[in-house]
Amino acid sequence: MRAVWLREFGGPEVLVPGEAPDPVPGPGQVLVEVVFANTTFVETQFRAGAPGPFRVALPVIPGNGVGGVISAVGPGVDPGLAGQRVVTSTGGSGGYAERVAVDAAAVFEVPPALSLDAAVALLADGRTATGLVHATRVRPGDRVLVEAAAGGVGGLLVQLAKAAGATVIGAAGGPAKVAHVLGADAVADYLRPDWTSSVGPVDVVFDGVGGAIGTAAFGLLRPGGRMAVYGLAGGSWAEVSEEDAAARGVSLVRSLGGPAQLRAFTESALAAAATGQLVPVIGQRFPLEKAADAHAAIESRTTVGKTLLVA
Repeated sequence: MRAVWLREFGGPEVLVPGEAPDPVPGPGQVLVEVVFANTTFVETQFRAGAPGPFRVALPVIPGNGVGGVISAVGPGVDPGLAGQRVVTSTGGSGGYAERVAVDAAAVFEVPPALSLDAAVALLADGRTATGLVHATRVRPGDRVLVEAAAGGVGGLLVQLAKAAGATVIGAAGGPAKVAHVLGADAVADYLRPDWTSSVGPVDVVFDGVGGAIGTAAFGLLRPGGRMAVYGLAGGSWAEVSEEDAAARGVSLVRSLGGPAQLRAFTESALAAAATGQLVPVIGQRFPLEKAADAHAAIESRTTVGKTLLVA
């Protein structure tokens, strides 16, 4: 099968297309014919050799989220699963390929009303956004600041916070990104030195950028506010400690819960998308063989919404 290999850590160019043996589903597994593969900022960090959630030995086929059709099942798996459209995480590797074998318990059936590419775009981002809004208890009347609001998670956070009755300020970096913030009540360019003055006090911050941007956003929170710290697109975590938060009467959210809760958040996001209540933005698509170009685009900060590989 066609695949993309990572044989050494480095820049996007170390992602090299090639061949790989076809996987065979083992006991409890299914074989998925991949149509779309997810790409994330975390995967660009992994490729570069930065510490992250995945621990694998090189060489490896990267990729942690795919969508496709089950073509075969392993021993002990219901044969009726064959032919189902599904999305699934792979456990950290194997996604940048034409086929992948995964645990049958890890797949999510895609609702008939939902396109497969939209489901893949929601696999990681929809789970994250749904979990973050739940964990921060967004409620009617809240003023909510969403950083990186033109990105995959950020765009969904804007939608979910609005649906919860909040007033939403979408922040992004630079005029081009700000122009792609959709559905917010107001927008802010956090590359401007005075950006916080245009935002004002808020009740909830969704910090997907970190660094100085996240730290500045923390300073906007009212007593009783909530800050979800979930990303470091700026290169480092926000400099906010539990002691800082306690001193200001602010709650920090750094976890979305265990596997059962994460699965429930994924199912919720897929169901909401199937009824049109949640709409992911797919800003870029690249052929599987051009995974290096997809990573370069993400790292250039020019992408909007979700970036998918097309197998």
